[in-house]
Formats: sequence, C-alpha cells, structure tokens
Amino acid sequence: MQVTDKGQVTIPKPIREAAGIRPGTEVTFSLEGGKIVLTPVASHVREDRRAALRAAAARVRRSLAPEFRQLSADEIMEFLRGEDSDRLPETDSRHSRDK
Repeated sequence: MQVTDKGQVTIPKPIREAAGIRPGTEVTFSLEGGKIVLTPVASHVREDRRAALRAAAARVRRSLAPEFRQLSADEIMEFLRGEDSDRLPETDSRHSRDK
C-alpha cells in the first residue's frame, strides 16, 4: 500500500470493520516501538446513546395512558407543571395530577 502525496492511505475494509471504524469515526495516531498505531476514538458512542434514548422514550410513551400518547413532550411537561391544563385531554381519576 502506498502513501499519497498528502500522506493518506486507505485502511482495508476488513481491518476497518474489525476495528469498528466507520465513516465519521475519529482516530488517533501514536508511535509505539517504531510502529504507527491507529486507534479509533469512541465517536460512535454519541450515536449509540441517541439510539438508546430514542428506545427509552418509545418505552415510556407506550407506558402512558392512551389519552397522553398523542401529546408532544412539551405538552406532557405543561400538564405535569399545571400549565394550560384546559388544552389537554380529559383524564380519568387514575391519571389525575391532583392525587
């Protein structure tokens, strides 16, 4: 494999896949005993956290009473804070905030 005039090389696909290097992954370089070592930085963790948060939000939304499932997060927060409660759907006594 040759290095380009700009100092670039292509990491072979099997090595990228084995190391978990995807487009957008940050990497660091270091010298260890005369060898150049490329190490991926955990940049994809942010994506994993977002996916986990979306999954958690979906679980919470499914656990809500049916009359609240169509509400946005802001509308739910308004209800919990007691703001503009006249705009929100009627709830039965099991879901009353005055309990």
